[in-house]
Amino acid sequence: MKFIYLLLFGCIFISKVAAQNSLSGKITNQKNQEALIATIYFPQLEKGTIANIDGNYSITNIPQGTYKVIYSLLGFSTTSKKITFLENEAITENIEMTESAVEMEEIIISTPFHKLQSDNVMKVERASVNDLNTAGAVTLSEGISNIAGVTSISTGVGIGKPVIRGLSSNRVLTYTQGVRLENQQFGDEHGLGINEAGIESIEVIKGPASLLYGSDALGGVLYINPEKFAASGNINANINSTYFSNTLGSSTNLGIKASSEKFKFLARGAHSIHSDYKTGKGLNVTNTRFNEKDFKSGVQFQGTKLKSTLRYNYNRSNIGIPEEIGVQSDSKDLLSPFQEIDNHILSWQNKLFLNNSSLHVKAGYIFNDRREFEESEPDPALQLKLSTFNYDVKYNLPEFGRFETIIGLQGMFQENENFGEEVLIPDAKIKDIGFLGTSHYHREKIDLQAGIRFDVRKIESEEVRDISEEDYIGAIDRGFSSFNAALGAKINLTEKVKGRLNLASGFRAPNLAELASNGVHEGTNRYEIGNSNLNNEQNFQIDLSLEFRNEHFEISANGFYNAVRNYIFISPTNQMIAENFVFNYVQDDAYLYGGEFGIHIHPHPIDWLHLESSFETVTGKLRSESYLPLIPANVLRNTFRIELNEGKLLKTNYVFIRLENTFTQNNSSTFETSTKGYNLLSLGAGSKLSLNKLNLGLGVNVTNLTNEDYASHLSRLKQDGIGNIGRSINISVKLSI
Repeated sequence: MKFIYLLLFGCIFISKVAAQNSLSGKITNQKNQEALIATIYFPQLEKGTIANIDGNYSITNIPQGTYKVIYSLLGFSTTSKKITFLENEAITENIEMTESAVEMEEIIISTPFHKLQSDNVMKVERASVNDLNTAGAVTLSEGISNIAGVTSISTGVGIGKPVIRGLSSNRVLTYTQGVRLENQQFGDEHGLGINEAGIESIEVIKGPASLLYGSDALGGVLYINPEKFAASGNINANINSTYFSNTLGSSTNLGIKASSEKFKFLARGAHSIHSDYKTGKGLNVTNTRFNEKDFKSGVQFQGTKLKSTLRYNYNRSNIGIPEEIGVQSDSKDLLSPFQEIDNHILSWQNKLFLNNSSLHVKAGYIFNDRREFEESEPDPALQLKLSTFNYDVKYNLPEFGRFETIIGLQGMFQENENFGEEVLIPDAKIKDIGFLGTSHYHREKIDLQAGIRFDVRKIESEEVRDISEEDYIGAIDRGFSSFNAALGAKINLTEKVKGRLNLASGFRAPNLAELASNGVHEGTNRYEIGNSNLNNEQNFQIDLSLEFRNEHFEISANGFYNAVRNYIFISPTNQMIAENFVFNYVQDDAYLYGGEFGIHIHPHPIDWLHLESSFETVTGKLRSESYLPLIPANVLRNTFRIELNEGKLLKTNYVFIRLENTFTQNNSSTFETSTKGYNLLSLGAGSKLSLNKLNLGLGVNVTNLTNEDYASHLSRLKQDGIGNIGRSINISVKLSI
């Protein structure tokens, strides 16, 4: 840790001192010349400000080079301009913004060129954590299930794993603080290990993103954006607290941030605690209680040549592992069996600005200590320690004509060690290295993006137990490699209609559980046997989307076809060992298809009224035409939302009602059962009171208003006849200065 801080401040002090560039001006309404309090932001620099009450703004300490500047304000068309800064140049840019009922655009961080969504060749779903919490999500894992094309494999409300278009586990890669998260995600009962406090938004790349992120991004990427630092010269503090009636639980976090022109700091602590949740039948699901402590901090330096950001996140989760509906209790004390998990995430991001090019260097260290306790034993029956160091180096070449190009190098060093009595996966070391190049070509009506990548992964594991024992696991020494490419196009068919076509390949090397399992996986109550001869999964996906936007409504349709060669899955046998059914890891070709359709009506001039509807579907089959496991049911969501105009005291007033129709899932695999459809009704309201610099936010929502008794197809408790969470009244309070 000390070494990293020394490196950080070493980079700061050896960075070249350069004359400052600045940008200033005034932002007004084109219609009546009234001043606007708009946001001004440099995506490439991740630097910006907000205009004052008179519409004036000023940004200093800008590096030399050409950068895109984005001016945005709710109710106005987003304006984007490219500005070139020479040495010691003060530029004045006055902007007149045009009123528009079209939703304000967000900047997408997870794609390589930091584009507005309308400029992006690849369609990316984005949702703010505040919106997910407003909808009544108890945890981050539950919240992401409200994003189109995303669901979650759940074990109660405390454990959830993301599923993107039917693919999950190691096929979905999670990024947080700009680095890949590694926390034994191969297990169905292993959650994200990330608290929503201190997170600003979630971006989802649906489909193979191996070109950008390497192995394990075959199914997509969940990109978690941390909260931003305070604007220069500001000090902010806030406290947020939410009460959940169903679990008699609470979640509270407190944060503070302070920024000068070059140095910024933030810190946030959070604590959550919940009792067993109640189903629609009013029964407590024994041992679904959990508690969580989380701490996030960050420091940043930004000069004219160097931007350096260091972030750290510590998370301790204590989660009960439910087995049945037993003794009814409101206690928050964990019962056996339960998990105790420590997650440490340290990330260091650096950007060196070289006139019209830039060098980006990221490094991350993740330490995951997972312990499982049984029958009140003092020592863990299972303990896995996973240490991961990953790095990401990208060079943004100077623009050549209409081409923007990035070349890069990514890699990972990982070590898994066992310290408990049980051995679920062996001690092992994994090494990754990948080389990539991608280029974006821009014209007025068409954007093209293409790239290639080559990856190599090396896996070495130690043998477990004696060769004469039935559960012996042999040593593994395997190498995997893959070449992948992507090609995409965005076409402005008309002023209001956009089309996107993306073709991409992806890959995933088999994980340790698939290669080397030989024993009872307690979390799934089955005896699993791995296959050390498994090959890479390799896929090719076609994604086509169309979008129409005007001042009255927006329509989008997105379809995909995903062919996966050597798909790895677990298959039941007729054999039993230690009173558990035996499952083998095998491979076969598979394919998935489906898509999402959405419509958003916001009729002008009654822009405060919103009607939103979305439908998502996915089907997954093996080459034999049998269905894949853990494929979510079709879902139709309808939301009626009112956002009232801001006043002098009351701001961001909203009311919503949502109906989610989940259809019957009859397309189950050989060891699944079908799942009945269900309907969930939710509603909520909230407002923010603003008095000088003091802001008080109040919100209330009710999820599963009718207290319907239901079970999700992706609930791991469904097979035991246990339903999902029933009605919950959630009250939130936020105080900020």
